[in-house]
Amino acid sequence: METVKKHFFSDMGVMLGRSMRHILRSMDTIVTVCITPIAMLLLFVYVFGGAINTGTDNYVNYLLPGILLIAIASGVAYTAYRLFLDKQRGIIERFHTMPISRSTVLWGHVLTSVISNVISLAVIIIVALIMGFRSSAGVLPWLAVAGILVLFTLALTWVAAIAGLSAKSVEGASAFSYPLIFLPFISSAFVPTDSMPKVVRAFADNQPVTSIVEAIRALLSGQPVGNDIWIALAWCLGIMLVAYIFAMRAYRRQG
Repeated sequence: METVKKHFFSDMGVMLGRSMRHILRSMDTIVTVCITPIAMLLLFVYVFGGAINTGTDNYVNYLLPGILLIAIASGVAYTAYRLFLDKQRGIIERFHTMPISRSTVLWGHVLTSVISNVISLAVIIIVALIMGFRSSAGVLPWLAVAGILVLFTLALTWVAAIAGLSAKSVEGASAFSYPLIFLPFISSAFVPTDSMPKVVRAFADNQPVTSIVEAIRALLSGQPVGNDIWIALAWCLGIMLVAYIFAMRAYRRQG
């Protein structure tokens, strides 16, 4: 058993190194992921911020959690793209003929997604700090925020894996991310949901982004989190589990 574990982690390290080299050779992917969320941050804070009533004096504090989720939704599209290319070029089948743990090929892409998204989020937070973002949170709340963001990234990355392994074209592999990027707009990410029409508010209050945004916002502001953090964790873990099962099924069909 110990030997099997050692081989698994050794193989996964090799696959992770391979995927990370692709990222490092094309850093424009991380830059591209950062550009749109940062542009939205600038637009909403400096153009629309004065006209939006959120009950807070610092709109960038209110806005940042939603922008971080949009960045993650954008970033995981590259995982689907890279998986599709591996499938199309027959690289996955080639790896399957080698004496390595089969699942490590997929895990290499997943862990690369987490690392690259963490880098993108760090860049966005630095820009937000320059724009006036401030947090009274201590170390533990920041660790809780990091944990939620990593779980959300893992959940969406497994969704991306399904798209990348099932798509018939490059466009199809990345198109799944468009609804995910749009979802924060129908949530409390930009404005409180009580300002929305009843039908829209009912959807906004009961979709995953709202609970995740509210949990992160409360943690960063040093406010009581309440049930939002448990609802957010339940959404992230539930999506991740279901997506993992379907992604592994799609992966096994590759040979």
